[in-house]
Amino acid sequence: MRRDVVVFALALTFICYGCGRLNAGTRAAASRTASTAEKPAPSAAKVDFSSQIKPILEAKCQPCHFSGGKVYDKMPFDRPETIKTLGTKLFTRIKDENERRLISDFLAQQ
Repeated sequence: MRRDVVVFALALTFICYGCGRLNAGTRAAASRTASTAEKPAPSAAKVDFSSQIKPILEAKCQPCHFSGGKVYDKMPFDRPETIKTLGTKLFTRIKDENERRLISDFLAQQ
């Protein structure tokens, strides 16, 4: 009877070991898939500041950051250089996810 218990224990150990290896491989594959899926796909078209970014900023940041505004001299939002310098700090005012994605794509083109 003792021998049956030992054989059973060994068989169970091999089964568990095999499942552990299988699960580890599955976890690694799932991890690779998840990390690949989390990366945003690069935008095929170049984001144009004048036609795509500036209208968003005009709608959200006017009149202060545009010609004649209170802080225009310090932070003119009609210039792409200012937006590139500020980066994602703009997102304190830009809440829409699509607008944020577009601005992020613009910033990534640098």
